[in-house]
Amino acid sequence: MKKHAVVIGAGYGGLSCSALLARDGWKVTLLEKNGQTGGRARNWVSDGFTFDMGPSWYLMPEVFDRYFSLFQANREDYYGLLPLNPYYKVFFSPSDHACLSPNLQENIKLFDSFEPGGGAALQRYIDQATYKYHIAMKEFLYRDYKHLTDFFNRRIIFEGLKLDVFKKLDSFVSTFVSDRRAKQILEYAMVFLGTSPVDAPALYSIMSHVDLGLGVYFPQGGMAGVAQGLEKLCREMGVDIQTNQEVTSISVTANQATAVHTREGSFSVDIVVSGADYRHVECELLPPQAATYIPSYWDKRVVAPSMFIAYLGIGRRLSGLEHHNLYFSDPWETHFDKIFKHPQWPMEPCFYLSCISKTDASSAPEGCENVFILVPTAPGLADSEEQREAYFDHIIDHVREVTGEDLKQDILVKRIYSHRDFIQDYNAFKGTALGLSHTLRQTAVFRPASRSKKVRNLFYTGQYTHPGVGVPMVLIASEVAANEIRSAYGP
Repeated sequence: MKKHAVVIGAGYGGLSCSALLARDGWKVTLLEKNGQTGGRARNWVSDGFTFDMGPSWYLMPEVFDRYFSLFQANREDYYGLLPLNPYYKVFFSPSDHACLSPNLQENIKLFDSFEPGGGAALQRYIDQATYKYHIAMKEFLYRDYKHLTDFFNRRIIFEGLKLDVFKKLDSFVSTFVSDRRAKQILEYAMVFLGTSPVDAPALYSIMSHVDLGLGVYFPQGGMAGVAQGLEKLCREMGVDIQTNQEVTSISVTANQATAVHTREGSFSVDIVVSGADYRHVECELLPPQAATYIPSYWDKRVVAPSMFIAYLGIGRRLSGLEHHNLYFSDPWETHFDKIFKHPQWPMEPCFYLSCISKTDASSAPEGCENVFILVPTAPGLADSEEQREAYFDHIIDHVREVTGEDLKQDILVKRIYSHRDFIQDYNAFKGTALGLSHTLRQTAVFRPASRSKKVRNLFYTGQYTHPGVGVPMVLIASEVAANEIRSAYGP
């Protein structure tokens, strides 16, 4: 008989790891709390509008292609991809905006318009980001770190110095460009990795190669379509997917998980893999003595932002927006401070706005637009209904001032999603949307381990473990966890 693996959570982490375990010969049961798979990458359908609820950027396509190749499968048999042009539009003020293009020469001209020599500086910056990216992919990302010596060995330190692991991104970017618009374009991705550019390791300059070099795409069916593709792969591999199965506890005997319990019943296990919120599993599902990371550990972590999200169905076309739109305030440090230093609702925030109906006409009724507005916020804020509505009104006014589009008009569908929803739906620590920030002390060996130190047959995948936040990173984390399991138990 096959040995039994129970996987908790059917987000990208749980889905991708389940398929790998089934490939390796395990009988796999995947338990999902909610009524559909995808986790944060679920969709929500209302009155002819289909909204991606969480991730909205498809980056690093080769990571997805590599993942499907592990099954001798082709990604395009599970979902299609459309390249975006422009990649995204950036608003710097109501009268100053720019589009980033797949054409590098156009981007070089844009940076030249920001400051003398800006285009040449961009080229040098992209060149170093590309170099770092290939080293990181080869040496850093697809490997596990169990001990400090795994990270601080001679080779890693040597390569780490070349990757500027021990420098800070903001000061590093400043050695190339000085115009605040150029700097913001090269640093904005940090908020989606859960940290401030001032605190992020300069290693993450690779993100400029990720978007400007590798390209920005839109998957058929949105990011939820990618999750549906992974679900299809899981079913082909024989994974038993059970939704509406909320895990309530894990039984542990002699440092070995023996059963996973849900509100509907219990499952005996040979191994457990969690793609759920790491702290929730450690502090709420395991017996206290079985937790590797106790509550005081989590209280000392730098938790990544939560998100204030509004899903809007607008009953007219919006001419001033692209598929992806970003606004960077001046100075944007004020917004970061209100996330990481002085937690409060930011009143003049940076924001991200997607309008996927510009690419996918099926996501909205004819003549309408599908709008997703996201404001990064501090985790742990009070999130009452009154607070939500007041902040929504403020943000809509803010969007109008910046973009010229009045989204209060012609609203056909509206839903607000924030801290308490992340807690309710995903058991997210402090309502975080992303997990742990990517500071140096929360990178690689300093992130929570992919294998429990107290429960021998308990493993983790997802955004908390190495390599961290972002959909491609979660797929890599599942490959790392599956390799760890294969090493421990064999195929």
